[in-house]
Amino acid sequence: MLSGLAFTPLLFFALVLGIGWPLVLRLPLAATEKLLAAVVLSLVGIWLFAWVVYVEALPLTTLWILLALATAGLALGWRGLIDLWGDTDARSVVLAQLLVTAWCLGWLLLVVNYAGGGWAGDWFEHWERTRFFIERWPVDRKFIAVYSLPARPPLANVVTGALLVLTRADFAHYQLFSTLLASLVFLPAALLARRFARRHTAIAVCALLFMVNPLFVQNATFAWTKLPAAFFVFAALYFFLRAQEPGAPPIAARLFAASLAAGLLTHYSVGVYAVALAAAWFALGWRQRDSREWQRATAGALLIGTALLAGWFGWAFATYGAGETLGSNSSVSSLPSYHGNHLVRILLNLRDTIVPHFFRRFDMALIAQRSPWGWWSDWFFQLYQLNLLLACGSVAWLAIGWELVRAARRASPRDRFFWGGFVAIVVFLGVAVNGGRDEWGLTHICLQALVLLGLAFLAARWTALSRPWRLALLSGATVDFALGIALHFGVQNFAWDRWFAAGRSPDDLFTSYTECAVMNLLGKLHHHLAFLSDAVALPPGLVLGALVVVFLATLTLVSRATRPDA
Repeated sequence: MLSGLAFTPLLFFALVLGIGWPLVLRLPLAATEKLLAAVVLSLVGIWLFAWVVYVEALPLTTLWILLALATAGLALGWRGLIDLWGDTDARSVVLAQLLVTAWCLGWLLLVVNYAGGGWAGDWFEHWERTRFFIERWPVDRKFIAVYSLPARPPLANVVTGALLVLTRADFAHYQLFSTLLASLVFLPAALLARRFARRHTAIAVCALLFMVNPLFVQNATFAWTKLPAAFFVFAALYFFLRAQEPGAPPIAARLFAASLAAGLLTHYSVGVYAVALAAAWFALGWRQRDSREWQRATAGALLIGTALLAGWFGWAFATYGAGETLGSNSSVSSLPSYHGNHLVRILLNLRDTIVPHFFRRFDMALIAQRSPWGWWSDWFFQLYQLNLLLACGSVAWLAIGWELVRAARRASPRDRFFWGGFVAIVVFLGVAVNGGRDEWGLTHICLQALVLLGLAFLAARWTALSRPWRLALLSGATVDFALGIALHFGVQNFAWDRWFAAGRSPDDLFTSYTECAVMNLLGKLHHHLAFLSDAVALPPGLVLGALVVVFLATLTLVSRATRPDA
């Protein structure tokens, strides 16, 4: 099993690069842009091919064509790969991406049971959804006995299912592919950081900031679709900004549309970013509305986006009807259960998303438990996942705010208009789309990409920060790592129990955690699921040692990138 799992990341990267690589070689894009475009097109290509296989009930062996296409793409484009490696920025991005992915996989190897706040069942729901497509379950299947298929968009589940067919359709491989997909969010984030900074220093710093950020690491190791959706959000944002440049190639607008549509097919939270970017496209391009070039770019983007969305929504409408397709998502279905004023609901949720929970009084029964380390882990987990400011980091949010003010002073009116409007729309809609009240906060629903965008911006401003600011950020990152990553994964690995509560019975140990953590464990045991940590079964000390090596390698990358002669 170990040898097969070790081969899986290589297969994954070959597929997510090779399928789209021949399509981007001759595009008028920089090397890093070709890399990002290839990954976007590869993921879209896997989705389209696997979706046709499902809808047309073709044999699953047909999916092996994907591997043949990827292999041929890499073989035919080998000169382009050499040129890619010869580009300083592209080489930095590739190395940083590999380190970020290795970091995420290392922490995943420590997860024996999922824990953290109210996160329960979602991982199993997406496991069921993935199996739905490769095992062809009945279309009336209710996932975790609650949700119909249209309640969640299918791209990530279909792509993961295709990858499982090419390897092994067990939960360990599912976890592995989920984390590999999630880690890709770094790629477009690094390109955005590089764009903001105009220096490749930002790429390495962005990797380091991601690696010590609890929101990122916790999400990358939880088997669901939010970070893959954020990948497409960042890709869309990058190509949107590229398309706004004078003389930008037409492909930029098309890649923007393809990325945005793919994001919507991955997680419906991308809708708030789609609204913001679509509004910005027409607002910034209004003066050019009579230009044939702008009209062609707009028409082409709309056509590509509509065509990609039509494959899923057309089938869903025909199979489930418009009502079930559009109304089964929890954001919509939860609206009737709230009987108060909806504007008040939005404002209260907005307050609770910004003001940390320790400043407010409300029922904290969600994290009630006998385990002291479990309680503290959940207490901090709820801050790092649900509070918009602290999700950036205990000090990072202050530095981001400070640098935003400084950058705004020098920015053009056009840039201030775009970024101010973009952030305002995303924050407001990202909170408003939740149909009920949540006193803990709602950052985890739609605002994860905005948090990670803040980290990319901070990485871009790193060289402009004073020494006191850098020291404060390093101190804050140390605290965040200890309380949001080390403590959290120690709970998910039951390490604290082995070290500080040895001799307790298994029943006493397991039931000392929250109901959500117990529910996750019972789901794992009931369905006889072997996690990646069970399948590989490496000593925790060895895994931690490997994580130290990855972290030191990232520090070396940062050190080399920030040298004066770099």
